[in-house]
Amino acid sequence: MKAVLYESFQRPPSLASVDDPTPEPHGVVVQVGATGVCRSDWHGWMGHDPDITLPHVPGHELAGTVVAVGRDVRNWRAGDRVTVPFVGGCGACPECHAGHQQVCEAQFQPGFTHWGSFAQYVGLHQADLNLVALPEAMEFATAASLGCRFATAFRAVVDQARVRPGEWVAVHGCGGVGLSAVMIAAALGAQVIAVDIDAEKLALARDLGAVACIDGSAGSVPEAVMQASGGGAHVSLDALGHPATLENSVLSLKRRGRHVQVGLLLADQARPAVPMDRVIGWELELYGSHGMQAHRYGAMLDLVRSGRVSPDRLVGRRIALDAAPEALMAMDRFQGVGATVITQF
Repeated sequence: MKAVLYESFQRPPSLASVDDPTPEPHGVVVQVGATGVCRSDWHGWMGHDPDITLPHVPGHELAGTVVAVGRDVRNWRAGDRVTVPFVGGCGACPECHAGHQQVCEAQFQPGFTHWGSFAQYVGLHQADLNLVALPEAMEFATAASLGCRFATAFRAVVDQARVRPGEWVAVHGCGGVGLSAVMIAAALGAQVIAVDIDAEKLALARDLGAVACIDGSAGSVPEAVMQASGGGAHVSLDALGHPATLENSVLSLKRRGRHVQVGLLLADQARPAVPMDRVIGWELELYGSHGMQAHRYGAMLDLVRSGRVSPDRLVGRRIALDAAPEALMAMDRFQGVGATVITQF
């Protein structure tokens, strides 16, 4: 099969011919219909993820069709249209037994712990636990954006932040995760403040439901959020993953507010300073958010079916597999609006 492969970190990946995957007894092989190009893939290519073993095929936001099934799989057949969370569970550890596959002790992450979906085919593990059936009407490009950006935002807004109607929600960073969070929080009845330094992304955030937009390069972000919300946000999310946006998010909260860290902080930014004086004095709550379990996809897909959110609006540029190496290397430049998705293999 054709796949994007890199044999050393920070060196240009290439389009290569590699062996087709075969299913594990508990797994399946999926013919990839679409796969997103995400900043997390860029972090992996940079060498920021210790789970990656070289040579490596990246890609973790995927949707496609089952083409081969392991002997122990009971719930899936060839021809099924599926997607998968970017974090899958092992099914055997205490966290999996408690339903928390997103923090599984032996988690499976296509594109990180194993070869990923920048390829014509990808092998997926523990299929009966981790796969999600796709609605027939949902195209693969839209479904691919669910696996990381939209699902991550859904869990952050709904399960971790517990956003309620009428609350003020600040979203710092309007990339794929941030715009998804804007859309979801607005659909829940929140008053959303979007923060970014890109005017085009802020314009889309407003179209997706933000009631206020703040240029993050034009002065103090916490002061601007305080003013827009009349005293601070009930919930603030760092959807980018940077020490500055983390600090801005915490300082944007009202007393007893809730910060959710969604964007990854890796490499030399992995242990940033946090304004703990404010956290303690104002009794703020701090949460991490790491993907979403397959069993929570039903609630997210119900919201999509209701028409209150439209994740297809977040699909941006569509490219072929041979354009993926350049797109991957450019992810640190935050170019374009919406998700770049590989749709031609």
